[in-house]
Amino acid sequence: MTDALLPFESTAMPGSDRYVANQQQQQQLIDRMRAALARTAALSDASRPRFEKRGQLLPRERLARLLDPGSPFLEIGNMAGFLVDTGDPDKSVPGAAYICGIGYISGTRCMVTVDDSGINAGAMTTTSTTKASRVMDIALQQKLPFVHLVESAGANLLEYQVEMWMAGGGVFARLARLSAAGIPTVVVLHGASAAGGAYMPSLSDYVIGVKGNGKAYLAGPALLKAATGEVAADEPLGGANMHATVSGLVEYLAEDDAHGLSICRQVVARLDWNRHCPRPPARGFAEPLYSPEELPGIVPVDYRQSYDAREVVARIVDGSAFLQFKPDYGPATLCLQADIYGMPVAIIANNGPIDPNGATKVAQFIQLCDQSDVPLLFLQNITGYMVGTQYEQAGMIKHGSKMIQAVTNVRVPRITLMIGASFGAGNYGMCGQGYDPDFLFSWPNTQIGVMGGEQAARTMTEVFRAGAARKGIAVDEAEIAAREAKVIAHYDAQSSAFYTSGRMLDDGLIDPRDSRKVVGMALQTCWEARRRTLHSNTFGVGRM
Repeated sequence: MTDALLPFESTAMPGSDRYVANQQQQQQLIDRMRAALARTAALSDASRPRFEKRGQLLPRERLARLLDPGSPFLEIGNMAGFLVDTGDPDKSVPGAAYICGIGYISGTRCMVTVDDSGINAGAMTTTSTTKASRVMDIALQQKLPFVHLVESAGANLLEYQVEMWMAGGGVFARLARLSAAGIPTVVVLHGASAAGGAYMPSLSDYVIGVKGNGKAYLAGPALLKAATGEVAADEPLGGANMHATVSGLVEYLAEDDAHGLSICRQVVARLDWNRHCPRPPARGFAEPLYSPEELPGIVPVDYRQSYDAREVVARIVDGSAFLQFKPDYGPATLCLQADIYGMPVAIIANNGPIDPNGATKVAQFIQLCDQSDVPLLFLQNITGYMVGTQYEQAGMIKHGSKMIQAVTNVRVPRITLMIGASFGAGNYGMCGQGYDPDFLFSWPNTQIGVMGGEQAARTMTEVFRAGAARKGIAVDEAEIAAREAKVIAHYDAQSSAFYTSGRMLDDGLIDPRDSRKVVGMALQTCWEARRRTLHSNTFGVGRM
């Protein structure tokens, strides 16, 4: 903690009626998130007898063996596919056939993807290509070696959609771009990798094949017989041993899953990846004076209930200390300077809608951060920009545009936490998904959309009344009430964080109490990326 920063004095009252109500409501949403994620893990682990019969490790066991023991793992897209596969929240299975995230392998920070082959043999879902593309884009942007544990039946032919097939080509193109950029790609071929999925190992730089179970072929035995009439057995057609001795697709042949993962750890270690990046300076830091465990009690689930965003900041930053930039100018929009795990960070948060002064303050603050190379953290709880004659005449459009330009073009890392409302252009000005933040995570209470359901309903009612008045038609109040109820239901159904996260409009849902750890991991990842030297080439490493 810097001497110039004074700790924030919290006025929150743990144990008060409001605190307890907030905490209970937030915990219900956290429990709902955990129950959905546990459903996926349980469904995958139910395949244990089949895996053990083949002498295999389950997908989550593979991940645990691959990563350094006790090291952090930042999962990406944990809720992908939720409410996409089915509209029933009690039956929907999140994950989109992948377990993805940033973790450490032999001391090297890597992007890891594990095919969740315990569920439908790892067959891809509607959201799978979106998730795969996102994690590969992060790997490219953050200069992370990409490690993929492969065992997948490929696209689910019963749920075939031409869009998913087309998007699959983008996944393979990203593999080629990673290699060409100088970022190593490593595959452990644990099981089948058929049809287009065969390009996952073939487009990777290093392939480790597991003897007996690992297979890669453009056409598996069933497709081959259907297409050409040829009858072929698995091993001579695409077995790991054949690829290691005949085709040359496999560089390292493993005896079993555990051996393959051990070889993978050795391959990553031999990259000596960290020699291309300076070590971050040792920094001392103080834990927050106020526990992150208090966050669910600080923030109400109902975004219409106000609270001081500084209470959130005080439970994330070092020593609960920060310096406020222009606190009395556009005061509803907060610009704060602080540290997280000893790393400097500039924070933009909301205590109300953004007015012209708040927008100009943010635009200046962002330019100063760009000048001094300080990362930005956006804490989104925003209903939008101020509207009305007073604000239009004060240049709300003009000043809001300055803010959006600054958010868009700033060159420092940008991390966004969605912690409440995120409506209209407020989402844009606070670095929503469309502005390509380095990382964007949501709390389960987040509500997102062009506007709230009630506001949309009232707006459409005003339009309907005005139209009826112009035509001299009497208004049926019962019809209006029915219209409003329908609009509210339509908007609110799509505004839930569970709905939007299922569609990959963020990088996943997190427990609010994990915010400090998640932001810290993201900041460290961005720090390394911007200081790492890559050795790119024109076409990527060609397989020989």
